[in-house]
Amino acid sequence: MRPAAETKDFRQDLVSLLPKLRRFALTLTRNANDADDLVQEACERAIARSHLWNGEGRLESWVYAMTRNLWVDEVRKRKVRAGGGAVDIFDQSELRVEAVAEKAVYANQLQKMILSMPEGLASVFLLINVEGHSYRETADILAIPIGTVMSRLSTARLRLAAMLSENTERRA
Repeated sequence: MRPAAETKDFRQDLVSLLPKLRRFALTLTRNANDADDLVQEACERAIARSHLWNGEGRLESWVYAMTRNLWVDEVRKRKVRAGGGAVDIFDQSELRVEAVAEKAVYANQLQKMILSMPEGLASVFLLINVEGHSYRETADILAIPIGTVMSRLSTARLRLAAMLSENTERRA
């Protein structure tokens, strides 16, 4: 059993990961409510299994991999059940809140562009370009070959560049 100080540090580290974990969950689920539920379940599982964390590598990678595995399990369950009751991320009113600052508006548009990409592309792009994971860490988190990570990242960057170009042309 871990000493109380280590458990407290683990939980504090986990809490500091929540914003990143939620962004990652959104790339998987495409739905704010599902993302919140997934983050909660991942945190509960991480805390319950904190004794398995060996302290090597990044805690973030361990929790991301756990989150991805939980989502894969959920998708399998939903395929069995009829009607998952999911609401598309673009229908969520909380993401349509009018922002005052131009940066906030741009960030919101960029988030929507990333989330409009297929799941595999969005997750790879977020983990590498936003969260700063290496290709190897991303491959481990998503349980895919590193070559697939590189391919998906390249495709995601090209798609995002095309969307940004298209968006800029529309403004002109």
